[in-house]
Amino acid sequence: MALLPVADALRLLLDSAAPGETETVPLAEAAERVLAEPLKALRTQPPFDASAMDGYAVRAADVADVPVQLEIIGAAPAGRRFAGEVGPGQAVRIFTGAPMPEGADTIVIQENTSSVGEHGIEVTETVAGGRHIRRKGLDFAEGDLLLEAGRVLDAAALSLAASANHATLRVVKRPLVAIIATGDELLPPGSEPGPDQIIASNAFGVAAIAQSAGARALDLGIAPDRKEAISALVRQAKDARADVIVTLGGASVGDHDFIHDVLTGEGVVLDFWKIAMRPGKPLMFGRLGGTRCLGLPGNPVASLVCSHLFLKPLLAHLGGRPHQPDIRRASLAAALPANDTRQDYIRAVVEPTPDGLLATPFGIQDSSMLKIFAEANALIVREPFAAAVDIGAPCDVLMLR
Repeated sequence: MALLPVADALRLLLDSAAPGETETVPLAEAAERVLAEPLKALRTQPPFDASAMDGYAVRAADVADVPVQLEIIGAAPAGRRFAGEVGPGQAVRIFTGAPMPEGADTIVIQENTSSVGEHGIEVTETVAGGRHIRRKGLDFAEGDLLLEAGRVLDAAALSLAASANHATLRVVKRPLVAIIATGDELLPPGSEPGPDQIIASNAFGVAAIAQSAGARALDLGIAPDRKEAISALVRQAKDARADVIVTLGGASVGDHDFIHDVLTGEGVVLDFWKIAMRPGKPLMFGRLGGTRCLGLPGNPVASLVCSHLFLKPLLAHLGGRPHQPDIRRASLAAALPANDTRQDYIRAVVEPTPDGLLATPFGIQDSSMLKIFAEANALIVREPFAAAVDIGAPCDVLMLR
């Protein structure tokens, strides 16, 4: 297959995906989930005219001229209304959130009163009618549309749903990503590697990116470079009903790169293999029924860059989440040579200056170097066949954090 442009590859990925099934979850478990259906109010809020301040419920006519003395005839704490009616010359001690008593039409805040004997107050400030009262339905009325489908349930949305008396919410199921690392040279962290082995790192970064897109990650471990071992883990991912199977390594064309043969042998229909990008050229994507299969390169940085560019938007799309890459304009702090046929993603540090953002690329861009990737907060995006540029030239940067 010919090298596919990045934009075309991403389009194929997203065209293959649609938001998945939905489920009902308790409100306490709905944080950061995606609402699957419009949410309407099950009640009116406030359900009654309520005091917005601690003070006294009175008749505005009685406090038009001050100072004036009023008789306290009862109290209305939050959650328990005063059962009587406020008449001329009378007041009810009231607290924030309590229902307004019958007959009262305004609130005198307690700072503008003083005690007179055991059952009286003196009002020292004139108060107009309707002051410090939250009217019934001020926030919303029963049946009002409160949240649209597709809303990510953040703190404000969850509080609103609770206020509207929803104990459960219908949400989009979180996509499940099964991650399979491959390679005889790999051992899990905490191991004692032999002289020719290294510690596997890719799965942890890929899982973190998946989780940042609202997905669940299932790490199936490391398969040695044997087709039957890789196939066994692919079948395990299928049995787990993974929405996306991610393989790490083995996607190139070496003698020990078996991912292509294993995936096609398991029935995967490939949409593309090999992308016109650097790092990440040996990226592979296909479908196995309703499951998407993404073969990522084994080089750690290439694996993470491809996860940011392809896996994250795919998972966001499957989970019903909005996803817009954070691409900004910056000036280069170093000259860059002309580019070849591939789209470059160059690790860089982007910093604000009085003249705008400044992007400083790292001098070494080897795709095995995770320390540089951890220090970088952005990728400079260089289009294929881009001409050489000098210091101060504008560039596009994809912000990572």
